[in-house]
Amino acid sequence: MNRNMMIGLSAIMIALSLAGGYARAHCQVPCGIYDDPARFVLLREHVTTIEKSMREIERLGTETPANWNQIVRWVMNKEQHADELTEIVTYYFLAQRIKAPATDDAASLAKYVRQLELTHGMITAAMKAKQTTDLENCVKLRKLIDQFEALYFGKEAVAHAHNHDHGHSH
Repeated sequence: MNRNMMIGLSAIMIALSLAGGYARAHCQVPCGIYDDPARFVLLREHVTTIEKSMREIERLGTETPANWNQIVRWVMNKEQHADELTEIVTYYFLAQRIKAPATDDAASLAKYVRQLELTHGMITAAMKAKQTTDLENCVKLRKLIDQFEALYFGKEAVAHAHNHDHGHSH
């Protein structure tokens, strides 16, 4: 498939997705109902779906004649899941869960800054995943999610949870 044509299709899909809106990751009222582990499962599911979409776009792009309807559907799917991942990171973690330290404690401040770096990295990688079919963006997203989860819960808590969660794939 022609690279310029793919870029054009992606631009159309971005415009359509911005016009349509999408659901929020969690309410933004102080309901107090948080399921942090579930959010990490969702983040990983979105990355897997983005990856599958990329693979299908590439596969369909090699067919002659190209099935443009299916290609567009997979592009839209990739866009939607990248947006939903960004929504979780932005509206759930950044807006509601990550708190600036109230003290001058250097360790707390360092953790806070690192959380901001990792969430910013996830948002940027999701944006790049929307713009391309480069699977390296999915690899980067998974790595950032793993690092953020370890920092967020603590490495020991994450290892313990993963050892007891038989349905979770990593």
